[in-house]
Amino acid sequence: MSTNSGNTEYLGTETTPTYTPNGDERTLAILVHVLSIFFWLFPALIIYLIKKDESPFVAAHAKEQLNFQITISIVYIALFISIVGIFFLWVPGIFVLIFCIIGAIKASDLKLYRFPMNWRIIK
Repeated sequence: MSTNSGNTEYLGTETTPTYTPNGDERTLAILVHVLSIFFWLFPALIIYLIKKDESPFVAAHAKEQLNFQITISIVYIALFISIVGIFFLWVPGIFVLIFCIIGAIKASDLKLYRFPMNWRIIK
């Protein structure tokens, strides 16, 4: 896998998969990112559990999205617990929107995308 490390590392990193995914894999990888905007971590979890043994491309995108949603959930809990953080609950939502769109674009380009500042719990 080759890594593309440009000046935009704060937007995450992308790598090229070792094989060329087919159209269905590409569509599922895009859906993982788009549906996670609206339905939290459930699309990533369901698609990961169904496709983890069939498609490494879809599994990588679903796993990365699942880890991102878990990380954002921890941030939401920390903000909700703090008194001042309640006023900033909208900020992680902006990050979710931006990075899910970037992830969908990278999946559309047949690239593997790794979110920045992501706590990778599921390996």
